[in-house]
Amino acid sequence: MLPLIVANWKMQLSDADAVTVAGEVAGSPIADAELVLCPSFTALSRVAEAVRGSAIALGAQDCAADTRGALTGEVSSEDLRALGCRYVLVGHSERRQRLGETDAMIGKKLRATTAAGLCPILCVGESFEERTEGKREAILTRQLDVLRGLSLVGTQQLCVAYEPVWAIGTGHAAAPSDAAQAHAFIVDTVREVAGAAVADRVRVLYGGSVSPENVAAFLAEQHVAGVLVGTASQSAARLRAIVAAAGRDRRI
Repeated sequence: MLPLIVANWKMQLSDADAVTVAGEVAGSPIADAELVLCPSFTALSRVAEAVRGSAIALGAQDCAADTRGALTGEVSSEDLRALGCRYVLVGHSERRQRLGETDAMIGKKLRATTAAGLCPILCVGESFEERTEGKREAILTRQLDVLRGLSLVGTQQLCVAYEPVWAIGTGHAAAPSDAAQAHAFIVDTVREVAGAAVADRVRVLYGGSVSPENVAAFLAEQHVAGVLVGTASQSAARLRAIVAAAGRDRRI
Protein backbone atom coordinates (compact mmCIF):
# COMPACT_ATOMS: atom_id res chain seq x y z
CA MET A 1 0.00 0.00 0.00
CA LEU A 2 1.29 3.47 -0.87
CA PRO A 3 2.09 5.89 1.96
CA LEU A 4 -0.68 8.38 2.71
CA ILE A 5 0.35 12.03 2.92
CA VAL A 6 -2.25 14.33 4.49
CA ALA A 7 -1.65 18.09 4.26
CA ASN A 8 -3.45 20.04 7.00
CA TRP A 9 -3.39 23.72 6.03
CA LYS A 10 -5.25 24.77 9.17
CA MET A 11 -6.14 28.51 8.95
CA GLN A 12 -2.75 29.47 7.53
CA LEU A 13 -3.50 29.97 3.83
CA SER A 14 -5.95 32.37 2.23
CA ASP A 15 -8.38 30.83 -0.23
CA ALA A 16 -6.35 32.24 -3.12
CA ASP A 17 -3.09 30.84 -1.72
CA ALA A 18 -4.72 27.46 -1.12
CA VAL A 19 -5.87 27.29 -4.74
CA THR A 20 -2.40 28.29 -5.95
CA VAL A 21 -0.63 25.63 -3.89
CA ALA A 22 -3.20 22.98 -4.85
CA GLY A 23 -2.84 23.80 -8.54
CA GLU A 24 0.95 23.67 -8.41
CA VAL A 25 0.94 20.33 -6.62
CA ALA A 26 -1.74 18.89 -8.91
CA GLY A 27 0.47 19.76 -11.86
CA SER A 28 3.25 17.52 -10.56
CA PRO A 29 3.35 13.75 -11.08
CA ILE A 30 2.35 11.79 -7.96
CA ALA A 31 2.88 8.08 -8.52
CA ASP A 32 4.34 6.61 -5.34
CA ALA A 33 2.17 8.14 -2.61
CA GLU A 34 -1.44 9.08 -1.92
CA LEU A 35 -1.96 12.78 -1.24
CA VAL A 36 -4.84 14.42 0.61
CA LEU A 37 -5.27 18.21 0.88
CA CYS A 38 -7.22 19.65 3.83
CA PRO A 39 -7.84 23.37 3.24
CA SER A 40 -10.16 25.57 5.29
CA PHE A 41 -13.91 25.22 4.73
CA THR A 42 -14.13 28.36 2.60
CA ALA A 43 -11.48 27.04 0.18
CA LEU A 44 -12.86 23.52 -0.25
CA SER A 45 -14.87 24.16 -3.43
CA ARG A 46 -12.09 26.04 -5.20
CA VAL A 47 -9.42 23.54 -4.16
CA ALA A 48 -11.66 20.70 -5.34
CA GLU A 49 -11.79 22.37 -8.75
CA ALA A 50 -8.02 22.95 -8.75
CA VAL A 51 -7.25 19.24 -8.23
CA ARG A 52 -10.05 17.88 -10.43
CA GLY A 53 -8.71 15.22 -12.78
CA SER A 54 -5.67 14.51 -10.61
CA ALA A 55 -5.07 11.70 -8.12
CA ILE A 56 -5.18 14.15 -5.19
CA ALA A 57 -7.97 13.61 -2.67
CA LEU A 58 -9.80 16.30 -0.72
CA GLY A 59 -10.23 16.36 3.04
CA ALA A 60 -11.92 18.63 5.58
CA GLN A 61 -10.40 19.81 8.85
CA ASP A 62 -13.50 19.09 10.93
CA CYS A 63 -17.18 18.18 10.71
CA ALA A 64 -20.39 18.51 12.68
CA ALA A 65 -21.55 15.75 14.97
CA ASP A 66 -25.05 15.94 13.47
CA THR A 67 -26.39 15.63 9.94
CA ARG A 68 -28.86 18.53 10.08
CA GLY A 69 -30.10 20.94 12.73
CA ALA A 70 -30.10 24.43 14.20
CA LEU A 71 -26.31 24.46 14.55
CA THR A 72 -24.96 27.84 13.49
CA GLY A 73 -21.53 27.65 11.93
CA GLU A 74 -21.37 23.85 11.70
CA VAL A 75 -20.79 21.84 8.49
CA SER A 76 -22.22 18.34 8.08
CA SER A 77 -20.29 15.33 6.79
CA GLU A 78 -22.93 14.82 4.10
CA ASP A 79 -22.32 18.31 2.72
CA LEU A 80 -18.56 17.74 2.86
CA ARG A 81 -18.97 14.58 0.82
CA ALA A 82 -21.13 16.46 -1.69
CA LEU A 83 -18.27 18.94 -2.08
CA GLY A 84 -15.95 16.09 -3.02
CA CYS A 85 -14.30 15.35 0.33
CA ARG A 86 -13.15 11.79 0.98
CA TYR A 87 -11.43 12.38 4.33
CA VAL A 88 -12.19 14.37 7.50
CA LEU A 89 -9.88 15.21 10.41
CA VAL A 90 -11.56 14.44 13.73
CA GLY A 91 -10.31 15.39 17.19
CA HIS A 92 -7.21 17.39 16.31
CA SER A 93 -5.35 18.44 19.47
CA GLU A 94 -5.85 22.13 18.62
CA ARG A 95 -9.59 21.59 18.78
CA ARG A 96 -9.33 19.49 21.93
CA GLN A 97 -7.17 22.04 23.75
CA ARG A 98 -8.30 25.40 22.41
CA LEU A 99 -11.95 24.71 21.57
CA GLY A 100 -12.81 22.29 24.35
CA GLU A 101 -13.73 19.25 22.27
CA THR A 102 -14.35 16.24 24.50
CA ASP A 103 -13.97 12.55 23.72
CA ALA A 104 -17.78 12.29 23.66
CA MET A 105 -18.03 15.03 21.03
CA ILE A 106 -15.24 13.46 19.00
CA GLY A 107 -16.96 10.06 19.12
CA LYS A 108 -20.16 11.56 17.69
CA LYS A 109 -18.23 13.30 14.90
CA LEU A 110 -16.43 10.05 14.11
CA ARG A 111 -19.70 8.22 13.61
CA ALA A 112 -21.22 11.05 11.59
CA THR A 113 -18.21 10.88 9.29
CA THR A 114 -18.37 7.13 8.75
CA ALA A 115 -22.15 7.26 8.30
CA ALA A 116 -21.63 9.72 5.44
CA GLY A 117 -19.22 7.31 3.75
CA LEU A 118 -16.11 9.36 4.49
CA CYS A 119 -12.81 8.20 5.96
CA PRO A 120 -12.18 9.78 9.36
CA ILE A 121 -8.65 10.66 10.44
CA LEU A 122 -8.85 10.41 14.22
CA CYS A 123 -6.10 12.48 15.85
CA VAL A 124 -4.62 11.26 19.13
CA GLY A 125 -1.52 12.08 21.16
CA GLU A 126 -0.13 13.04 24.53
CA SER A 127 1.15 16.36 25.88
CA PHE A 128 4.73 16.86 27.04
CA GLU A 129 3.65 16.66 30.68
CA GLU A 130 1.72 13.44 30.08
CA ARG A 131 4.72 11.98 28.27
CA THR A 132 7.20 12.83 31.04
CA GLU A 133 4.81 11.34 33.61
CA GLY A 134 4.68 8.05 31.69
CA LYS A 135 1.02 8.45 30.78
CA ARG A 136 1.25 8.12 26.98
CA GLU A 137 -0.40 4.72 26.74
CA ALA A 138 -3.15 5.68 29.19
CA ILE A 139 -3.92 8.83 27.17
CA LEU A 140 -3.96 6.93 23.88
CA THR A 141 -6.20 4.24 25.36
CA ARG A 142 -8.69 6.86 26.52
CA GLN A 143 -8.68 8.71 23.21
CA LEU A 144 -9.04 5.52 21.18
CA ASP A 145 -11.98 4.28 23.24
CA VAL A 146 -14.23 6.42 20.99
CA LEU A 147 -13.74 3.63 18.43
CA ARG A 148 -15.48 1.08 20.62
CA GLY A 149 -18.19 -0.63 18.61
CA LEU A 150 -17.27 1.20 15.39
CA SER A 151 -18.13 -0.64 12.19
CA LEU A 152 -16.94 0.14 8.69
CA VAL A 153 -19.02 -0.34 5.57
CA GLY A 154 -17.70 -2.14 2.50
CA THR A 155 -14.12 -1.11 1.79
CA GLN A 156 -14.32 1.94 4.07
CA GLN A 157 -11.14 2.64 6.01
CA LEU A 158 -10.17 4.32 9.25
CA CYS A 159 -7.09 6.46 9.77
CA VAL A 160 -5.58 7.29 13.14
CA ALA A 161 -3.01 10.08 13.29
CA TYR A 162 -0.57 9.88 16.19
CA GLU A 163 0.35 13.49 16.88
CA PRO A 164 2.27 13.99 20.13
CA VAL A 165 1.12 17.47 21.16
CA TRP A 166 4.64 18.53 22.10
CA ALA A 167 5.83 17.93 18.51
CA ILE A 168 3.12 19.85 16.61
CA GLY A 169 4.55 22.97 15.00
CA THR A 170 7.59 23.01 17.30
CA GLY A 171 10.20 21.69 14.90
CA HIS A 172 10.93 18.87 17.37
CA ALA A 173 9.62 15.65 15.85
CA ALA A 174 9.42 12.40 17.76
CA ALA A 175 12.14 9.85 17.06
CA PRO A 176 10.94 7.48 14.31
CA SER A 177 11.47 4.45 16.56
CA ASP A 178 9.45 6.11 19.33
CA ALA A 179 6.63 6.87 16.89
CA ALA A 180 6.71 3.25 15.72
CA GLN A 181 6.20 2.05 19.30
CA ALA A 182 3.19 4.33 19.68
CA HIS A 183 1.79 3.16 16.36
CA ALA A 184 2.10 -0.51 17.33
CA PHE A 185 0.25 0.26 20.57
CA ILE A 186 -2.46 2.08 18.61
CA VAL A 187 -3.00 -0.88 16.26
CA ASP A 188 -3.28 -3.26 19.21
CA THR A 189 -5.70 -0.94 21.00
CA VAL A 190 -7.87 -0.49 17.91
CA ARG A 191 -8.05 -4.27 17.64
CA GLU A 192 -9.16 -4.47 21.27
CA VAL A 193 -11.84 -1.76 21.20
CA ALA A 194 -13.11 -2.04 17.61
CA GLY A 195 -12.28 -5.59 16.58
CA ALA A 196 -10.10 -7.26 13.99
CA ALA A 197 -12.17 -6.13 11.00
CA VAL A 198 -11.49 -2.46 11.80
CA ALA A 199 -7.90 -2.98 12.95
CA ASP A 200 -7.04 -4.79 9.72
CA ARG A 201 -8.08 -1.70 7.75
CA VAL A 202 -6.66 1.03 9.97
CA ARG A 203 -3.86 3.22 8.63
CA VAL A 204 -1.81 4.87 11.37
CA LEU A 205 -0.15 8.15 10.41
CA TYR A 206 2.53 10.12 12.23
CA GLY A 207 2.11 13.88 12.66
CA GLY A 208 4.28 16.48 14.35
CA SER A 209 7.01 18.54 12.66
CA VAL A 210 7.14 16.29 9.59
CA SER A 211 9.51 17.59 6.91
CA PRO A 212 11.07 16.51 3.61
CA GLU A 213 14.19 15.69 5.60
CA ASN A 214 12.59 13.24 8.07
CA VAL A 215 9.55 11.78 6.31
CA ALA A 216 11.39 8.78 4.82
CA ALA A 217 12.75 7.83 8.25
CA PHE A 218 9.23 7.71 9.67
CA LEU A 219 7.86 5.69 6.76
CA ALA A 220 10.67 3.17 7.09
CA GLU A 221 9.25 2.12 10.46
CA GLN A 222 6.71 -0.67 10.84
CA HIS A 223 3.10 0.43 11.38
CA VAL A 224 3.79 3.96 10.05
CA ALA A 225 1.47 4.05 7.04
CA GLY A 226 1.77 7.76 6.29
CA VAL A 227 2.09 11.22 7.74
CA LEU A 228 -0.10 14.18 8.69
CA VAL A 229 1.77 17.35 7.78
CA GLY A 230 1.11 20.89 8.95
CA THR A 231 3.59 23.72 8.40
CA ALA A 232 5.75 21.96 5.81
CA SER A 233 2.71 21.27 3.61
CA GLN A 234 1.78 24.92 3.13
CA SER A 235 4.38 25.46 0.40
CA ALA A 236 4.01 23.67 -2.92
CA ALA A 237 7.76 23.10 -3.14
CA ARG A 238 8.01 21.64 0.35
CA LEU A 239 4.91 19.49 -0.12
CA ARG A 240 6.22 18.14 -3.42
CA ALA A 241 9.51 17.33 -1.69
CA ILE A 242 7.67 15.43 1.06
CA VAL A 243 5.69 13.43 -1.49
CA ALA A 244 8.85 12.64 -3.43
CA ALA A 245 10.75 11.56 -0.31
CA ALA A 246 7.80 9.45 0.88
CA GLY A 247 7.54 7.75 -2.48
CA ARG A 248 11.11 6.51 -2.28
CA ASP A 249 10.11 4.17 0.56
CA ARG A 250 7.97 1.46 -1.02
CA ARG A 251 8.15 -0.91 1.95
CA ILE A 252 4.52 -0.18 2.84
